[in-house]
Amino acid sequence: MSDKQSKELNNNITTDTATLLIKCRDQAGIVQAVSEFIHRYGGNIITLDQYSTAHEGGQYFMRLEFALAELSAIIENFEVSFAHTVAKRYHMTWRLHNNAIKTKVGILVSKFDHALLDLLWRHQRGLLDCAITIVVSNHEDLRQAVENFGIDFHYVPVTKDTKAAAEAQINKLMADNDLLVLARYMQILSSDFVKKWPMRIINIHHSFLPAFVGADPYRQAYEKGVKLIGATAHYVTAELDQGPIIEQDVHRVTHRQGVVELRAIGRDVERNVLARAVNWHVQNRVIVAGNKTVVFN
Repeated sequence: MSDKQSKELNNNITTDTATLLIKCRDQAGIVQAVSEFIHRYGGNIITLDQYSTAHEGGQYFMRLEFALAELSAIIENFEVSFAHTVAKRYHMTWRLHNNAIKTKVGILVSKFDHALLDLLWRHQRGLLDCAITIVVSNHEDLRQAVENFGIDFHYVPVTKDTKAAAEAQINKLMADNDLLVLARYMQILSSDFVKKWPMRIINIHHSFLPAFVGADPYRQAYEKGVKLIGATAHYVTAELDQGPIIEQDVHRVTHRQGVVELRAIGRDVERNVLARAVNWHVQNRVIVAGNKTVVFN
């Protein structure tokens, strides 16, 4: 083979990257075993983050990115081999994601548009590392705004009597997605629905819960004279607003700010917190451990 032919062949080889997430009991030799396995396949480690809950015998977490030529063609073999060797030896819970494959995201929303439009804007600008495929709402109000971004919009009304049928329709519409995002979706999802999406639904809410439950929490906050406005993004579980927290943030306020200002500040915090949580999830930076998360951000 000539040098020219060799160069052309090398130029046709595709080098992909993948992200490996690992959770197991902390033991000596984990990093070496994982690194050697990737090296044997000809891979090159790009980043490696790790965390242990204790100096000895704690729970161990790792996020590792590596580059490997022709990864897409050999990834199944790679996974099977890793499972029977390194993962089995260290009793790992693990997940491998080919970074060339974008996470498919579906969004649920009601009438409030701030969190939704922020996600759609970031997605359009390439600032969210995912593919937003569909928006489903129990109101028609945001149809035009969503369709202006070139995203499919579906209206699925929900009443007390039609809740089960509505959730079945939503499940059907969302079936091809990897993640659901509740961008201020003002409906409580049933436990049956949530069970179909374990740790694959992210919600955003104001951090006043449970102190200010119910309607108009910002007015309640104003009447109580709060000094901090906050928001929390978390995974959805069957227990309302009790799922593992991914991200939180706060903004300091004073007695000079009224309900309208508090609400505006709160919505800014909400949209930023939700965007960070979604991005970290789709970039495979989150590992769930019980009711907590380890976030390599």
